[in-house]
Amino acid sequence: MSAVRVKSPEPRNEEATRLYAALSDLVRVYQFRDRDRICCHDISVTQCYALEALVRLGPRTLNELAAALYLDKSTASRVVTTLERKGYVVRLPHPRDKRAILIDLTPSGRRLHTRIEKDLIEETRQLIHDFEPAVRRAAPSLLSQLARAAERRAGCASAVVCDM
Repeated sequence: MSAVRVKSPEPRNEEATRLYAALSDLVRVYQFRDRDRICCHDISVTQCYALEALVRLGPRTLNELAAALYLDKSTASRVVTTLERKGYVVRLPHPRDKRAILIDLTPSGRRLHTRIEKDLIEETRQLIHDFEPAVRRAAPSLLSQLARAAERRAGCASAVVCDM
C-alpha cells in the first residue's frame, strides 16, 4: 500500500521573506568566513571549491569542473592552472577520449582539502554545539533540500551539477 501525498499549502510571503533574510545572512557570514579561513592555506575560496568538487566527483574534464563550479570555462581554466602550479591538481589523459584531459587531485591537493575540511567541520561542530539534537539532525536535510530546489529553479548547467 502506498502513502498518499498531500500537497502542502503555498508558502506565505512572510515565510518566504523570513527565509530569504535568514539565508542571505547565512551565505554572507559563510562567504566571509570561507575567505578568511581558506585563504590562510594559500588558495582562494574558488580554488578550494574546485578541490572539493574533485574530491566529491572524482577526476573531471575542464568543462565538467566548470559546470560543477558554476563558472565559465576560461575562469575554471585559470583556477586549474593555479592549482596545478601549486601542485594540488594534475592534468591526465582521458582514458576514452584522446582529445580530452582529466583534472585530478594530487596527494598534496587531497591532504590540503582534508586539512581545510577538518578545520571547517570543527568550527561547525562548535557552532551547533548548543542546538537541540533534533535541530542538528534536521538542519542538513533542510539545507540540502533548499540547495536542490534552488538548483532546479536556476536550471542545471549539466548533469554533473545536478548529481552533486
